Amino acid sequence: MSLPDAGRTTGLGPRRRGARLWRVLALLTALPLAALTVFRAVPGEWPAAVEQWLAFTPWLVLPAGAGLLFAVLGRRAWLIVVAAGLLAVQLFWLFPQDYLFPQSNAGETPGGTARDTPAGGARTVQLKVMDINAELGGADAAEIVRLVRDNGIGLLTIQEHTPALQERLAAQGLASLLPNRISRPVNGAAGSAFYSLHPLQPLGALPDSQFQVPTVRLTLRTYGPSGSPPGGQTDGQSAVLDVTNVHAQPPVGGRVERWRSDLAAIGRLTAGPGNLLLAGDFNATYDHSEFRQILHGGPGGRQMVDVGTAVGSRLVPTWPMDGQLLPGVVIDHLVTSPQVRATAYSVHRVAGTDHAAIMATLAVPAAP
Repeated sequence: MSLPDAGRTTGLGPRRRGARLWRVLALLTALPLAALTVFRAVPGEWPAAVEQWLAFTPWLVLPAGAGLLFAVLGRRAWLIVVAAGLLAVQLFWLFPQDYLFPQSNAGETPGGTARDTPAGGARTVQLKVMDINAELGGADAAEIVRLVRDNGIGLLTIQEHTPALQERLAAQGLASLLPNRISRPVNGAAGSAFYSLHPLQPLGALPDSQFQVPTVRLTLRTYGPSGSPPGGQTDGQSAVLDVTNVHAQPPVGGRVERWRSDLAAIGRLTAGPGNLLLAGDFNATYDHSEFRQILHGGPGGRQMVDVGTAVGSRLVPTWPMDGQLLPGVVIDHLVTSPQVRATAYSVHRVAGTDHAAIMATLAVPAAP
């Protein structure tokens, strides 16, 4: 009498059953990744849910890596090839080709001091800028003022600026550091503010935007070797920088079309002449085609530079900073016209807001 073989009784041995399970897991991982890869690769007016998922594209490298491991354990060549291809695409998107060789300036000088660019000969004015979305005015005013003071900030832009926040900033002495201000504080999310060491001139705002998206002209002056403060003797050099305080609608629910409209209107600003800075909460990442369209100039526009990406900080998140159970993404940006060079980009947490403060040092070409 003989006993039946265990493998024949079950139909599959343990190793074959295990391989089949890994193949199933690899397929379950690959299918949604493939769909999201198509959405990322093909620009289109995708539904709000897709646009939200696209913000987290850099994180897809993790499930893509897991999918490749599952495929290898599943021991099917075609599945390994598919999984490896999906992982390769995610890795490719982590390093935008336009920014493989980031621009940089050699060294830094005190704010407002005249200097030559590495290209040679051209005079520039250095400006340290900082931007923050204050989340309904809840940001810690003392921390904002400390960051301005400790980092020598010459221009501060704020979104979701409220009357209460303006009062707290004044009480912390911001006016002594940045005496020039153009602001429109509003309870809620629509307020905005510019605080500057240099003179400001309002240039208007985007029409038909629910949030304020104003533009100002910043007049910078270069100073002699002593680095004289404003009001001192200048060496006759000056520079002009047009700054837009950006706050686009988020791509949620029925607001996704307004989000696209806001970003398209912001992109049209790049058609203007001169030195440009777009600073603020775009509610969009580099993985949104709508944001990349701004960088690529759009119809009639100029090629622009995302400072964070250009200096190698594309993956340093700016939102959410308040403990939400979401992977961090970069939706706050400093975007400049290409002749404005940038260094020293950094991201800083500020209590009371779900956005990080972002700052950089700009070298703005002086007027002829």
